[in-house]
Amino acid sequence: MSATDKPLLIKRYASRRLYNTETSDYVTLDDIAGFIRAGREVTIIDLKSGDDLTRQYLLQIIAEHESRGDSVLPVNVLTDLVRSYSTGVQSMVPQFLSSSFEMLRDSQARMMEGLGVLPNPMASMPGLEAFQRQQEAFLKTMMGGWPSGKAPAAADMPEAPAASKDELGDIKKQLAELQAKLSKL
Repeated sequence: MSATDKPLLIKRYASRRLYNTETSDYVTLDDIAGFIRAGREVTIIDLKSGDDLTRQYLLQIIAEHESRGDSVLPVNVLTDLVRSYSTGVQSMVPQFLSSSFEMLRDSQARMMEGLGVLPNPMASMPGLEAFQRQQEAFLKTMMGGWPSGKAPAAADMPEAPAASKDELGDIKKQLAELQAKLSKL
């Protein structure tokens, strides 16, 4: 098992500071969120008591993102979660959520694989390969919040070739058509 396969151990000191045991430095909640978006599992423990605080800190990360306007959870979902704590349904909710996110990750992976298999009506268009690389980098960046997605480094982003306004308009039109087809899938 390599170092990146093992959960990253973060220790919380009495001062409430969070310490990354791999890099021997202090980290913030944003750093931890970045590790998770990059696909790392994270475990946060209290140094003094040994208690696992991972769940509390993950909820805090979610709450901070929601309060900044990065809303992912609709109010009705949050309301249902609160209700689940006061009913006997509580035992089913974690399994349901876990299964739902697993299906979402699998669907995203299949979608990314499917993009490479679809026949491409724009194959003869000049500059298509560079455009495809940019689109793939964009999709990977947008899906970077999921364990299967990783954001590319800025150096990996290809530069677009210079195109005339007519070519750019044609590309935009064809892209809109492809997006419409994809949304029907």
